[in-house]
Amino acid sequence: MSLKKITPVNIQLSTTITQYEAVENHTFDVMGQATQMGDTLYLRYKEETDGEIPVTIKIEPDGTVGLIRAGETRTKLRFGKGERYVTHYTTPQGVVSLETMTNHLQISLMDQPFRGNLEIHYDLYMGKEKLGEYKLQLLFTA
Repeated sequence: MSLKKITPVNIQLSTTITQYEAVENHTFDVMGQATQMGDTLYLRYKEETDGEIPVTIKIEPDGTVGLIRAGETRTKLRFGKGERYVTHYTTPQGVVSLETMTNHLQISLMDQPFRGNLEIHYDLYMGKEKLGEYKLQLLFTA
């Protein structure tokens, strides 16, 4: 798969967040863009919750995934199957150190027609405290 340009894609995103016994489900259906740079695929879209928040998902050839949310607070998360990554959450009050522990990561990409499925299950920690369990599924089609 080699995209030479920005390709419009329809993105369906569903997330399940479990924090301290409370469960939240969110579903988004938005238009976005896919761009291939070398062997890395970038998906970009705007999350419309409290205003528009630009989101970039970077799928790397080694199977790791990066997620950047660039709103009033900036979140940069990294995922690798069975891996734990330290990341930083930037707020107007300062920077908070967080960790992701990826329990499940599955990526499926297809060319004809261009589409994909990304599924990530991870735990989020601040220090030794587990903040929650997250499940993210993103489907996209050109």
